[in-house]
Amino acid sequence: MKETRAMKDPRITHLAETLIDHSCQLRRGDKIIIEAFDLPETALVCDLVDTAYARGATPFVIWKDNTILRSLYRGADVDTMQWAGTVEKGAMEAADAYIGIRGSANSDEFSDVPPAKMELFTEHWWSPVHTDIRVRQTRWVVLRYPTSSMAQAARQSTPQFEEFFFDVCTADYAKMAEDLKPLVARMEAADQVHITAPGTDLRFSIKDIPVIPCAGESNIPDGECFTAPVLDSVHGTIRFNTLSRYQGVVFDGIEFELQNGRIEKATCANEPERLNRILDSDDGARFIGEWSFGTNNRILHPMLDTLFDEKIGGSFHFTPGNAYDEADNGNRSKVHWDLVLIQRADYGGGEISFDGNVIRKDGFFVPEDLAPLNDGLPTSAG
Repeated sequence: MKETRAMKDPRITHLAETLIDHSCQLRRGDKIIIEAFDLPETALVCDLVDTAYARGATPFVIWKDNTILRSLYRGADVDTMQWAGTVEKGAMEAADAYIGIRGSANSDEFSDVPPAKMELFTEHWWSPVHTDIRVRQTRWVVLRYPTSSMAQAARQSTPQFEEFFFDVCTADYAKMAEDLKPLVARMEAADQVHITAPGTDLRFSIKDIPVIPCAGESNIPDGECFTAPVLDSVHGTIRFNTLSRYQGVVFDGIEFELQNGRIEKATCANEPERLNRILDSDDGARFIGEWSFGTNNRILHPMLDTLFDEKIGGSFHFTPGNAYDEADNGNRSKVHWDLVLIQRADYGGGEISFDGNVIRKDGFFVPEDLAPLNDGLPTSAG
């Protein structure tokens, strides 16, 4: 997308206002970090800065390029990663709000960074800044930016993908929040969850774990409702039917066997050794830190981008690693890896039951009070 400051795109201005006012609820006197990765142009960042100033806040911009980050990661040692983490931690501690925007000229830019280097980055740079400070102490939102690379991953033309992107990202989040309330109530009342799908037969408890609806506060696009399983309650098997990119590597056909909450066996079609290395990062990486319904029915198919894929209508995601403070089952890890299983009929179908009662079948919510969450979900999404 080629924009200039003389020809502002009203869709970008609308998105900037949504991020500042709805997601971050920016107030006079607030300090906000706007961090941009690999953006093809400056229009959104400039609109965010202008809007922050208009609200009486103080913006600070960090602009990053993934080709430069690749060089930093490949050559870094522990001291380098720790120093970078210390520098950015100081900035994050001073911030009231954070907006992170990721573009991508090449989604596989980090694929040749050695796994040990990415682990150093996660442990000494990412986790101290984002897991420990940003997530817990700021009003934050993260999003992608429409690029030709993303359009290709979505199997769309660039103009077609831009229309899809702005339509999804500027949804009616107030209505979304209202529609999620009955699901929150049912999840809060539930104990035993049973999930079936091809290659999947999984049981766990969510009793007394908080339930968090998501309607544009921390992710754009949004549309999910998450909790976490009781730590040692997960038993069974799960086979994910979407590709997943983690630490620059695309994983295909991930399957887990779990006993007493722990992933005892993990395999995939292409990178089983690397998969297990990630799960062996620390003790918590083989336990599950999040379980969530995907409820954004404008997103129907995976595009190798977690922020979109985890919101797919008729899906859920299941997350090895760290639990969020808001829905805490006690698991701690430097890993947090959202893996997606789509249960609509065009992806093989499946059911989710609460205490023996079917809540969702083949991607459609069954109880009448949850029917608004089916709005816009096609009976055939092929």
